[in-house]
Amino acid sequence: MSALCGQMLVVGLEGTELTSAEERALAAGERGGVVLFRRNVTGGIAATAALTRAVARAAPADSPPLVAVDQEGGRVMRLGPPLMPLPPMRRLGDLDDVALTTRVAEAHARELAALGFTMSFAPVADVHTRDENPIIGDRAFGTTPERVARIAGAWAAGLVRGGLLACAKHFPGHGDTTVDSHLGLPRVDRPRAELDAIEIAPFRALAKSPDIAAMMSAHVVYTAIDADQPATLSPAICRDLLRADLGFEGVLFSDDLEMKAIAVPVSEAAVRAVLAGCDVLLVCSRAELAAEAHEALVREAENSGAFRARCEEAAARSLAMRRRVPPRPAPDDATLARTLDEGARMVFELTRRLSGEP
Repeated sequence: MSALCGQMLVVGLEGTELTSAEERALAAGERGGVVLFRRNVTGGIAATAALTRAVARAAPADSPPLVAVDQEGGRVMRLGPPLMPLPPMRRLGDLDDVALTTRVAEAHARELAALGFTMSFAPVADVHTRDENPIIGDRAFGTTPERVARIAGAWAAGLVRGGLLACAKHFPGHGDTTVDSHLGLPRVDRPRAELDAIEIAPFRALAKSPDIAAMMSAHVVYTAIDADQPATLSPAICRDLLRADLGFEGVLFSDDLEMKAIAVPVSEAAVRAVLAGCDVLLVCSRAELAAEAHEALVREAENSGAFRARCEEAAARSLAMRRRVPPRPAPDDATLARTLDEGARMVFELTRRLSGEP
């Protein structure tokens, strides 16, 4: 039961090397993977590659771990030089060039894959419709659902070509909010018809794409669908809308359960998110909260056959996704240098295009 529930947890790490406790949890199957932040990658690309490979070695051979990162571009970049500097995705959306977007994403993904990453928490599929939005803004590809769907789809295609899994976020849309969900609980009061036409539309377009392995829920209340709880905890959104209506069959991640938009304890949120329809839970900062979430899942699964069946479904979905991108051996120095050089050339071409040159 412990390993079953562990497959549904992706957690942050403390530093630039695995602690003994982190290694033990991975080895026991009590974690399905990790997400790295700036605190984990301060030692340069060699140290980062060593960390990702240590994560892969620690996990059971038949259960490859997810090694994820938020490397969207613009202000959401965990890894710096010598990797490609990416502009805000709004700049790519303004170009509206599907082929170029795919090539940029592919070069970017090859760099991350060479360092041992298996997933980028991208593309952002939110539609930027409110200038006072404090959290999305130029992270979005545009202000219309058609362009967002088109360019987000191109970005996902490039990630997959470059060897990564893609995760569209933040379902069912974070673009019309005025509160940062890291700090509080946003509410979207659009009528359902407007939600369908604007916020949900890009996710509907991406839901059947083979390039979208996963989606990530938003910690946002959508009053026209469920006025009482954020999407992450809402069966009406995670199950009825995403699965039954949009027909999405991939993995659903929660956003970080430690964010302030989730007012209940992480242990309670973990159980409620799984019941709502989330398959994988993010607990990104505090190891003790990840442990509490794991304990709560195990306890509920031991006491409820229905909950255990839900965990079995979620864990199987997560494992099948992770097996699509198994751990890779570290590239030799020459191969890594070529990958970085290809990225630098891609940046040069992109810079020319963004400056208006043909």
